[in-house]
Amino acid sequence: MKSIVFVVEKTTTGYSAYANDFDKYPVGTTAENIEQLRKNVLDATNLYLSEIGKKVVKENDISLVLDVRQFFEFYKIINAKALAERIGMSQSLLSQYANGIKKPSEKQTDKILEGVRQLGRELAKIEFI
Repeated sequence: MKSIVFVVEKTTTGYSAYANDFDKYPVGTTAENIEQLRKNVLDATNLYLSEIGKKVVKENDISLVLDVRQFFEFYKIINAKALAERIGMSQSLLSQYANGIKKPSEKQTDKILEGVRQLGRELAKIEFI
């Protein structure tokens, strides 16, 4: 089974997510934080699938996606200027992506995402004394 894609958006009360991957109706939900949103997405998906007589799914069958602007809004702790320097991208250009002024190409999106993932892998290996 291919992954069911949910688009995540920041709201004034937390987060929302919706998917149009279903036959008849979109499935959506909200939550105060990303962890709860992930659980609610799985619950909403399986409720819908049960109602239409289809097999329920597991968490790894669902993908939460967001655009570059939403990413930098969610994770304000990540400095766009420093990330741009790290991945060899113009600081001005990444700032425009982060502020929604420009939309990155798939290639640029992949470059940004790989930089973020590389940083995450490095941070996961750090230990303090």
